[in-house]
Amino acid sequence: MSSRHLTVRALVTGVLLGILLTPCNIYSGLKIGWSFNVSIIALLIASGFWALLARLGLARALGAGEGNIAQTTTSSSANIISGGLVAPIPALAMLSGSNLPPVQLVAWVFAVSFLGIWVAWYLRASLILRSGLAFPTGRATAETLMEIFNQGREAALKLRLLLATTCVAGTVKWLDGGWFSLPRPSLGFTLPVGGALSGYSGISAKNLTFTLDPSLMLAGFGAIIGFRAGVSLLMGALLSWGVLGPLGLHAGFVTPGELDPDASWFPTMVEWLLWPGVALMVASALTRFLLDGIASRRRAAAVAATGEGDGYRTARLIGLAVASALVVIAQTTLFDIRLGIAVLAVPIAFLLAMVASRVVGETGIPPIGAIGKVSQLGTGMIAPGEMTANLIGANVAGGAAGQSADLLNDFKAGQAIGAPPQLQVVAQFFGILTGSLVGSLVYLRLVPDPAGMLITEEWPAPAVATWKVVAETLSHGLGSVPASALWAVAVAGAVGVAASVVEHRRGPALLPSMPALGLAMVIPASLSITMFFGSLVALAVQRWNPSLAQRFVIAAASGLIAGESLAGVGRALLGVLG
Repeated sequence: MSSRHLTVRALVTGVLLGILLTPCNIYSGLKIGWSFNVSIIALLIASGFWALLARLGLARALGAGEGNIAQTTTSSSANIISGGLVAPIPALAMLSGSNLPPVQLVAWVFAVSFLGIWVAWYLRASLILRSGLAFPTGRATAETLMEIFNQGREAALKLRLLLATTCVAGTVKWLDGGWFSLPRPSLGFTLPVGGALSGYSGISAKNLTFTLDPSLMLAGFGAIIGFRAGVSLLMGALLSWGVLGPLGLHAGFVTPGELDPDASWFPTMVEWLLWPGVALMVASALTRFLLDGIASRRRAAAVAATGEGDGYRTARLIGLAVASALVVIAQTTLFDIRLGIAVLAVPIAFLLAMVASRVVGETGIPPIGAIGKVSQLGTGMIAPGEMTANLIGANVAGGAAGQSADLLNDFKAGQAIGAPPQLQVVAQFFGILTGSLVGSLVYLRLVPDPAGMLITEEWPAPAVATWKVVAETLSHGLGSVPASALWAVAVAGAVGVAASVVEHRRGPALLPSMPALGLAMVIPASLSITMFFGSLVALAVQRWNPSLAQRFVIAAASGLIAGESLAGVGRALLGVLG
């Protein structure tokens, strides 16, 4: 393979793909609270583009090292949402009444993400070289990298499929709401009323958000997350919007919407349903986080050291010190946070990012939500009643953990081809610079009024709801929470802890996914139903032809996500500008 790595064209390719794909994760993060890893998409597009130019005699094909630099730049840009753009930043804007000015927002998102780079490089020796953790996402990226530059034909087929599904999903989304609207049929049932709703004629399926959403992006997410998570989402939707919601409406602790069978009651009902949903997600995630951390430390202690490091010790320490100082300065100047709390946020962020990176190495899943909640709880005890410090301190931990996990995955991929880590650090820097600019501007254009636009059926923003409710609760105390919500939190939290313990000991086969079950409680049922159908289709393809599914399902699903996200962002931006 080519020994060329950090070239101008590799960086430019990564930056351009970052500009293209970062808005997709902003869009999907505000829609359903999830994002998707773009490393493999970036590899397919970058290699395909330069291969086409080579075939036309206009340029050399991209080398493996250059492809790795391009995907590192792109993935770090798209992963900028871990810097807070779809969770603590909008939550703070809802509580304060306004977004940060563009320059301040870009500076803040860059600062917390920049810290993550140096945490990752500092941890590389122990987590990549000595512990030998799997880092499943990085390994999958490495396998794709080797496949593209060793075989080529398979990658070309995947790229064509990716582009085809991108075009299909983008066209459908562009037409929907433009020239015509796709049908969103109700499931057709009507529930009887009584108790607190004695004046209503009935509760329609549309009131409870039980409609069929024709979103190809949601179907693509369903295909990627798998059938277990898809079934869990469906179960959560039925439990929350079909059972708990109607019971709460009857008893009076859940608020109905306007008296219209075609109206969605999501904005009012979710104010109560988010309590058990958040409790289930947080309790299960934190329990698995702690159990996985303990287990991974035990496994790491049994692994002999295989190397001392990759050099550049002084550079890593200086970079970590500079990044830490930058985050402290940003907290005190941009948010007027007390110096002591701002300084304390850095070691907390480092420790939590270290544990999160180890969890990612073991499972491939970055526990950013759980990391944020741990930091919020810690800040709540140190600075009770200070919601800004609560959200921003947790934002430091989440942003550092997100970028650290992303770069460690890239380090794992680079290790397979002998990529110098310092060159990947440079690529990651350009990626977060791109993502900070593009992601912040796209977010501000999409959601100019967070208080009026978020936690609605159009923008459910479940991550925002989670961070906001934790900050408010820690600020006002549990006395401000309705008794019914406290009971729901207690029961859901206990279920989340118990299920996670059982799953950790015996595997996930017998239980639904608790994070997916909780997520279904804070998004409309229509979204969960569509993601379930996407997972069902992927399962059918897997049963019909396992080899075909393994080769092409992820590429097809990624195209559906990218196509609808890009079209949705484009249409939303045109609407804002208009």
